[in-house]
Amino acid sequence: MGAVFLGIIALLVILWALNGFAKANPAMLANVIRLGGGIVALVAALLLVVRGQFGLAIPIGAAGLGMLGWGPLRDVAFGGASGSSGKVSKVSAPFVEMELDHDSGRMSGRVIAGRYQGVALDSLDVPALVAFMSEIDTESGALIAAYLDRRNPRWREHGDGSAAAGQGHAPGSGKMTEQEAEQILGVAQGASAEDIRRAHRMLMKKLHPDQGGTTYLAARVNEAKEILLRRHR
Repeated sequence: MGAVFLGIIALLVILWALNGFAKANPAMLANVIRLGGGIVALVAALLLVVRGQFGLAIPIGAAGLGMLGWGPLRDVAFGGASGSSGKVSKVSAPFVEMELDHDSGRMSGRVIAGRYQGVALDSLDVPALVAFMSEIDTESGALIAAYLDRRNPRWREHGDGSAAAGQGHAPGSGKMTEQEAEQILGVAQGASAEDIRRAHRMLMKKLHPDQGGTTYLAARVNEAKEILLRRHR
């Protein structure tokens, strides 16, 4: 019983560390932690099997398989993002369009109107983006603010924090179409209610304000879910 208890504790510690590092910098750390942690866990499990300590080997081995994308713990190790591989969410506003990679959590975008039209946000420095926000509409500014929160959490030190006004506002006044909702959730046309809810849960883990996201993006994701679920009622 003691060995089993230690195995469970080891499993919880591994998964906790995985999720903690992924949230800290998902774009750079998640894949490295999953691969490295999975390999280390499997090697440790194999050594424990050789020594006859099966109580420890089984949970550690299961955790290792989960980190590598196999076995029943896959959804836990991957933050509940089962089936999200290769999916991208897209959100557009009058001046900006943004993409969120479901696997890495990386956010990228480009300017589609104004003086920086056609320029990728990654190629503009923080002061330039902050200044640009003061020239555009609230919805576009909220998208850039969400992007900057991911890129540089201390970006407000570069300029007037009021440039991000509107971040907590409800989604834009224009009615969201089903096509826009599908792009935001990253689901296919005619997706099932189960797929819609799964995509929504996964995105909220990455975009909810409690997880370092923004109220604006969380509201857009919630709106997209409600619009797509209406056709299943």
